[in-house]
Amino acid sequence: MLIKTFLLNLGCPKNQVDGEYFAGYLEQLDNILLINEYQNADLIIINTCGFIDSAKEESLEAILEAAEHKKTNTTKKLIVTGCLAQRYHQELEKEIPEIDGIFGIGEHEKIIDLIEEVNKGKRKINITEPGHFLNKSIPRKENDSHYAYLKIADGCDKGCTYCTIPAIKGGYSSRRIEYIIEEAKALVAAGVKELILVAQDTSLYGQDIYGERKLINLLTELVEIEDLKWIRIMYYYPEEVTRDLLEMMAEEDKICNYLDIPIQHVARDVRKKMGRPGDRESLKKKITLMRSIVPDLALRTTVMVGFPGETEADFAELVEFIEEIKFDKLGVFTYSRETGTPAAKMENQVSEKLKNIRYNKIKDVQQKISHDLNKRYLHRTLPAIIEEINDNKFIARPQYDAPEIDNYISGNFNREKHDLKPGNFISCKIIDAYEYDLIGEVIDEYP
Repeated sequence: MLIKTFLLNLGCPKNQVDGEYFAGYLEQLDNILLINEYQNADLIIINTCGFIDSAKEESLEAILEAAEHKKTNTTKKLIVTGCLAQRYHQELEKEIPEIDGIFGIGEHEKIIDLIEEVNKGKRKINITEPGHFLNKSIPRKENDSHYAYLKIADGCDKGCTYCTIPAIKGGYSSRRIEYIIEEAKALVAAGVKELILVAQDTSLYGQDIYGERKLINLLTELVEIEDLKWIRIMYYYPEEVTRDLLEMMAEEDKICNYLDIPIQHVARDVRKKMGRPGDRESLKKKITLMRSIVPDLALRTTVMVGFPGETEADFAELVEFIEEIKFDKLGVFTYSRETGTPAAKMENQVSEKLKNIRYNKIKDVQQKISHDLNKRYLHRTLPAIIEEINDNKFIARPQYDAPEIDNYISGNFNREKHDLKPGNFISCKIIDAYEYDLIGEVIDEYP
């Protein structure tokens, strides 16, 4: 009997890749039909995130909604996998009896065995010690998009005091270059134009398996893939940025002039408590180097407010730094007190009210910075990739913006003059600029 299966991926891009690996194995089975909506599914699989409170809440809401759906609709089985399943499998097993199977952070293909057991009427729990299983050929179901995330490593060794990732995912583990290139070529052959490199920390790529960092070697091979147009680097720790990487970005057109460098904070005492090296001056020095070698580099960062012991002076220093550096993109989140982390046991926990005040202050500061920076694009013509087409309206994205988290260019176009489709590249003149997004008009389109 054909089992109509709905797979929901929640959380970060790395989790999305895992979900596409799961789907790659499932679509090889004769009795599984992957569908795009849960309403008519016989089997629902929820790939969860368990990183911070908001992510856990989203995952739990999805699980409970599926459990309720299972009671009154056609769905017969519910499986929960991913980080939340790995971390809280005992609680899920006890508190939500509608869950038929729990699969943590394990070999992707072993979810097939769990599904078989569940379909026999058994309640199956498959939780193993954190491990990494990327160093082999893995089937991956493409998401029919013009961009794709390419996971080059998993796990983390940083030991930041607020983070649960090492406990959930285990230590840092790179994927071998040959397997990454194999997957990249398959994605490009399927129509992907942009590959986005992700890991908990892309800067350490290769150190664990090759004895030295190999990101530049990996990039050297990726740029040789003929139909690949853009390569984007995410999650690169600022203290690890090297001159060699920056010079390669400046010289190689396929590597986007874009770098995601999560700083979290700049006050020395806060960074020390976080387990992060350096301070405001060392970060400024690195950023100055980045911009001197790649003058039009778009920098994205994330900052955390309300970390235990963060004083008004610490917060003021963070605000001053943001106003001084003027990051092109900045995400802010409030500290989440995660059980089992050293930071959760620290004194001087900041109140939720004060966290939110500081959160909103950073948002207001960055909004003004973003608006001012966006004005520099006025009357400039930028290459951009089409994201969406709606009647005679387009949404596009330049190399300075990552999908899903950054800004867009929108505008109208003449269908008689331009035959635009998602994944096409255009030359776009910017005619107006807002706090986050731009308005543009199509000048030309690339083959």
